[in-house]
Amino acid sequence: MADGPIDLRTDVAHPARMYDYFLGGKDFYDADRVAAEQALQNFPAVRVTARTNRDFMRHATRFLVGQGVRQFLDIGTGIPTEPNLHQVAQEGAPDARVVYVDNDPIVLAHARALLVSTDEGRTAYVQADASDPAAILASPELTETLDLTQPVAVSLMALLHFVPGDVYEVVRALMEPLPVGSYLAMSHVTTDFDDGPEDPDGMMRLLQVYIDRGIPVRPRSRAEVARFFDGLELLEPGVEVIHRWRNEGIEHPPSHDKQVSLWGAIGRKV
Repeated sequence: MADGPIDLRTDVAHPARMYDYFLGGKDFYDADRVAAEQALQNFPAVRVTARTNRDFMRHATRFLVGQGVRQFLDIGTGIPTEPNLHQVAQEGAPDARVVYVDNDPIVLAHARALLVSTDEGRTAYVQADASDPAAILASPELTETLDLTQPVAVSLMALLHFVPGDVYEVVRALMEPLPVGSYLAMSHVTTDFDDGPEDPDGMMRLLQVYIDRGIPVRPRSRAEVARFFDGLELLEPGVEVIHRWRNEGIEHPPSHDKQVSLWGAIGRKV
């Protein structure tokens, strides 16, 4: 990690710091707080969305550990929020290895919190952009931590809707060099539950706050999210609202789907 000064760009809102605000964290600045408060006015359920996404990350990680996965590549890590992915993975598998990737300088500033591993396992941090998968996979932090001849679970939680360009190619480039038995786990924002463009409770009202601040964001439908798993074995129940993915016995009213508005899925390379 760099030892020099870090430009945190505190004058502009950043989705990672807004996310931290929604989760009740403290690593945000005035620009982030103002944007987050406007987001709450436009879509009051956004805190539910953020917390449910963290729940899904933990749920998916435990599931993957149960499938024998011992290596994780978490892209779009965000500001450390306990339990972090490596803590969840190493609770079930102390020898698990985790590489975190993010492009927000404030995540770099707090990255040491992500590097406290069990003695048996290991963690590393890569400062890189998700739109450059080749640089991520070639980074020495990754190649010294993960064995790319063995299965790796790629975790892309609430990330790809913020990544411009051909995100399908990004996912393909990440998964192509990984061996059979690797996994892709992701969540992605959707407006599938909105009741039209003027829906007062619709997710699009929240996304407009980001767009108005120059933050690119692109919701996708259930079918569009399923496309990320082309060529992979999409595990049951397929693409599902994240709080319903293999959460048997947990009842939620239909209105909760709209409050969450995130599709999630896990696929296996075969």
